[in-house]
Amino acid sequence: MKKKLAMLLLATGLAASAAAQLPVELTVQLDKPKGKISPHMWGVFFEDINLGADGGIYAELVKNRSFEFDNPWMGWKKLEHTSGEGAYLLLNDAQRKGNKRYVRLTNSVDSKLGLQNEGFRGMGIKADATYEFSLQHRSNAPGIQVHVALLDEGERVIAEAEKALPATATWTETSLRLQARATTGKAKLKVWFTGGGILDVDMLSLFPLDTWKGRPKGLRKDMVQMLADMKPGFIRFPGGCIVEGRDLANRFQWKKTVGPIDERELIINRWNTEFSHRLTPDYFQTFGLGFYEYFLLAEDIGAAPVPILNCGMACQFNSGELVPMDQLDDYVQDALDLIEFANGPVSTRWGKLRADMGHPAPFNLKMIGVGNENWGPQYIERLAVFKKALAEKHPEIAIIASSGTDPEGERFEFLDERLRAMHMDIIDEHYYRPPSWFLSSASRYDNYDRKGPKIFAGEYASHTTRPNGPGKSTWEAALSEAAFMTGLERNGDVVEMASYAPLFGHVDGWQWSPDLIWVDNLQVYGTPSYQVQKLYSTHKGSDIIPVNRAGQPVAGRDSLYASAVYDQNTKELLIKIVNCNSKPMPMRFAIATDRKFAPVAQKITLAGKDLNVSNSIEEPLNIQPKQTDILFKGKTLTDSLAPYSFTLIKLQTK
Repeated sequence: MKKKLAMLLLATGLAASAAAQLPVELTVQLDKPKGKISPHMWGVFFEDINLGADGGIYAELVKNRSFEFDNPWMGWKKLEHTSGEGAYLLLNDAQRKGNKRYVRLTNSVDSKLGLQNEGFRGMGIKADATYEFSLQHRSNAPGIQVHVALLDEGERVIAEAEKALPATATWTETSLRLQARATTGKAKLKVWFTGGGILDVDMLSLFPLDTWKGRPKGLRKDMVQMLADMKPGFIRFPGGCIVEGRDLANRFQWKKTVGPIDERELIINRWNTEFSHRLTPDYFQTFGLGFYEYFLLAEDIGAAPVPILNCGMACQFNSGELVPMDQLDDYVQDALDLIEFANGPVSTRWGKLRADMGHPAPFNLKMIGVGNENWGPQYIERLAVFKKALAEKHPEIAIIASSGTDPEGERFEFLDERLRAMHMDIIDEHYYRPPSWFLSSASRYDNYDRKGPKIFAGEYASHTTRPNGPGKSTWEAALSEAAFMTGLERNGDVVEMASYAPLFGHVDGWQWSPDLIWVDNLQVYGTPSYQVQKLYSTHKGSDIIPVNRAGQPVAGRDSLYASAVYDQNTKELLIKIVNCNSKPMPMRFAIATDRKFAPVAQKITLAGKDLNVSNSIEEPLNIQPKQTDILFKGKTLTDSLAPYSFTLIKLQTK
């Protein structure tokens, strides 16, 4: 009996070994497209979390530049070279819209008073780069001089400049430029004044001159470039949980983020105190990056703007505050006015403001989100009010509705049923789950109703560690996301859009991880998940092409996942395939078509033998795409997939 069993195991092993050497055969039905891919399919989701805006993409280097933090001196140090009661006074002028506080300095002729700012975990200063310092000031005293210096970690001066301030009884802005002599990620700004008299100062600011598109006081160039390189179909903004706020008083109100920068009223960031293990007491929203700047950013990178608005509900994980139904009109009006701001003619109130800010042409807004991760009947009844008003006033605008925080369970099922009954345009589904969930969910949308609402996979990420991190975007996480995304692409007739979340994380100021892109004050790098997202978003295609194995979708059998699209513009067939095996996988692709192909196909591969590997500031390219060519004839392509790999094969049709 033992001999028979041994022989059976040997025979089974030999058969398995032989089978392992045989290529897996897939059929790509190029001439039978099953639908269209949304032009907005792969996008990005921006939220001011992890110092993503202030201290991140918004290139302002001064923290608490207008003394409006709860602690008005946070980030600042007084430099007193002479003593004197009342030399530094903090004044609060209720008549100054959105920016009430300023500092009054009383200086004698033979003394100097000043301030030092620590920046956002320091200031990133690069050698030979030029920086512009500016301040608002008011003084009747002649002869006051402003002196500005940048100091490195050793208190050495690496840039300096000075300028006379004109005597003026009204608030005036003065600027000067400094050129750095050295590079440091932890610089400090020192500002002091000489000359006698009383001087009021506010909005002390420092920006690199080299911003995105060279815009004065604009965005950090390298961070925006990472987004532009993805060629995203949309950008969802401004959140996320900051849309809701811990309470309604601290919800995101778009009207307070447009108009003159110095009139935008600062509020605490919802992520300031959210996690006890990652408290960030200096995290506020200055709104230098406001809704106008978000729309401009979307236009710059060729992405559709997707703004999300508060629906009258604060975050249900925090206070869960609700605005009474009979007081919801202001929230609905905010949505209507936002559409006017984005698309309205310059003869309208909000269209005129857009033009006054520098953009008379409309931003071509086509969709708007109502609520973020809200749930329950209280959400449904508020959403219904928005839906009715928008359908009457702006039927051309699609509404994105929340399905809560999780992709399954009682809350999700309640919302999914109700939202479908309401015939919502788009349902926003979120999933932060382990890699195993993403692998097992590649078929999630195979059986969704093709005539029902479209799906927006608005926030997702594979979490190998949770919740206290720092969870890294490992190759295991990215590979599972790549596998799941084959299911999104295969079901592109249902899935309208998808975006990873969160987008940015500062290595010294994060609250949530993993994140797609990490930065410090000088550098930026993409995680393995970024490389996956970029490979999808830069090869979006236009038509969904079925890829089958023995007549079935390739969605996990033998740990293989595949999808394909055809690009009508480039005339390319784009096959995406994920191998989650630890060994190479021989493949044979049979292209069912009457078309002819160029004899050389391009193959782009992301692979890593170690599933725990990740990219970092020090090693940003551990996981990066590698391109090779494949020679083939006829309609059959044979290749081998690397272990633990995501591969894109590009075939040019003639």
